[in-house]
Amino acid sequence: MAIARPTLRVIALLCLIAFVSGCTLVQLRKEAASFYASTVIVGRVTAPSESSSVIVAAIDIDEHEQRISHHAWLHEPGGYELIVPSGRYRIVAFADDNGIGMLDHHEPAAISSTMTVTDERLIPLVDLQIASDSSIEARRVLSGRHFDRSHSTQVGALANLDRPEFSADAGRAAYWSPMESFRRAGGNVYFVEPFDPTRTPVLFVHGALGSAQDFQTFYRMLDRTRYQAWIFQYPSGAALESMSNLLYWKLLNLRARYRVERLHVVAHSMGGLVTRRFLLDHGHEFGEIDQFVTISTPWHGASSATLGVEHSPAVVPSWRDMQPDGTFLTDLFARPLPSHVTHTLLFGHRGGYSFVSPTSDGTVTLASQLRPQAQSAARLVMGFDEDHVSVLSARDVIDQVMRTLAPRSEQPQDRAGRLVVALNSGEADLTERFALLLLRRTDLEERSGSITLSIAAKNEQELAAIAPGTYEAHIAVPGYQSSPVAQHITVSADGVATLRAELRPQGVLTGRVVMRGATFDRPAGSYGRGATVSRIVLEGANGTRELLRESATSSLLDAYLEQRDALSANTFAFVGLSEGEYVLTVTLENGASHTSRHRIIPGQVAAEMPIVIDVDQTAPTK
Repeated sequence: MAIARPTLRVIALLCLIAFVSGCTLVQLRKEAASFYASTVIVGRVTAPSESSSVIVAAIDIDEHEQRISHHAWLHEPGGYELIVPSGRYRIVAFADDNGIGMLDHHEPAAISSTMTVTDERLIPLVDLQIASDSSIEARRVLSGRHFDRSHSTQVGALANLDRPEFSADAGRAAYWSPMESFRRAGGNVYFVEPFDPTRTPVLFVHGALGSAQDFQTFYRMLDRTRYQAWIFQYPSGAALESMSNLLYWKLLNLRARYRVERLHVVAHSMGGLVTRRFLLDHGHEFGEIDQFVTISTPWHGASSATLGVEHSPAVVPSWRDMQPDGTFLTDLFARPLPSHVTHTLLFGHRGGYSFVSPTSDGTVTLASQLRPQAQSAARLVMGFDEDHVSVLSARDVIDQVMRTLAPRSEQPQDRAGRLVVALNSGEADLTERFALLLLRRTDLEERSGSITLSIAAKNEQELAAIAPGTYEAHIAVPGYQSSPVAQHITVSADGVATLRAELRPQGVLTGRVVMRGATFDRPAGSYGRGATVSRIVLEGANGTRELLRESATSSLLDAYLEQRDALSANTFAFVGLSEGEYVLTVTLENGASHTSRHRIIPGQVAAEMPIVIDVDQTAPTK
């Protein structure tokens, strides 16, 4: 007599629970609870010397001891990520010039003002500038403290794949203990060898339970005269939206440090879901991303994930995103990929056949790998007689990936334009800020030729990989107004175009309104579900300004560039504000409201903390 499929699923779940020890289940419950109650703080650190290693830490000042909640070691100045629970914090950083992990008497340091972390899950742009002289307050806080510096979380760190942190064991541990893994090793884009500007990077993204070592055969067979290997290693048990945001932050910082004309991405299994979400949310900012190759990706999730969420005594956060009918996978194909990205879908089918279970590659069902929306969006769909693991070492699979990457790489003339961007901000040092460069094609009827790039807001830089053509160019820098607002440039394949802009400080208040609903809607490192905003009022030095849902715009960036206050879905911006105190009142469609006070100083950008409103509020509160 055949066993009913639901019974088989229960048996599978029981086997999983039996495999995981009782202590691990207890730890996993604690990990998950912490993950959904913590906040990721990101920012950039500058130092007097670009070659200095840097230590940055979050200090919990609610305790008399001023405890170090989390710290990171960066092999060079740049972006950092810290994860902390709710509390009051100051971020401190110092240049560890002597390499001993302690603040010495001659080493420069910096410390932020106090920030309160409550319901946020992601706080960006907490930047620190380490001056040549040390901060007395930072020295007092860090006196006698020693920090581990065995693992750099700064982008571009060289990966020794023989080290334990890149092993298969580390990948499994990061799946079952994502919080512990992130606190210990973070998530990062690593280089397999030193950066070479003449070779095209190929970014490899592993899947669930995976690590950088999964692609060892790919690294060996990669044509090193043409390509260089990059790795995105992350705790695969974490929420997938959080990891896609982490990938965005890492690539943003890589772009500030290095310039590449083209970037390919090869993702295995769940890594394809992480990467597609990144491309949907942020891919329009990365015109250099060309080929997106996925291998054995579960586009429709896994029914076992739903079973685990509903019945397991402890739940891995990424299981929630792997539910076939869950929000993450439902939204994954609600929008197309950016037009400049070409998707190739490769799948495996050597998993055995059964009357009571669906055909699979031994791990992911064919139905999930071949979700119709994924197939229709791909340039090429190709299957291989390989299972979920062997597909990463099969010669014919790797050969196909190499053929996929090669054609456009052999035709650099199709995107050979160069553009010099020169920004004059007076005496202000904006080196560590990011700017948005919007290039709209004026010689094409469709908007597909437009490019949006995140660039460093430094005095002068040269950009490559700009498609030849005529553009209307705009520059947006947080806290500054660009003049002229728009200018026309022509980029040619055999020349260098120049774009110049003057930057003047202005007061700006921006924010994102999110709902505090189900706990699992807002994991650490995510923006959270957007709320339906009815009305936003700002009162202060510029009088009273109002934004209404009926007048919402589809593009907040366009409004910012045109110096207009605007509301777009659940995100808003007030621009051109004078210095002073302001009162912000946000009202949702259901009547719930939020009121807060903000100090605005032109040219200064405060950490962007989301406005969080309870979804079950029925009356306005203050």
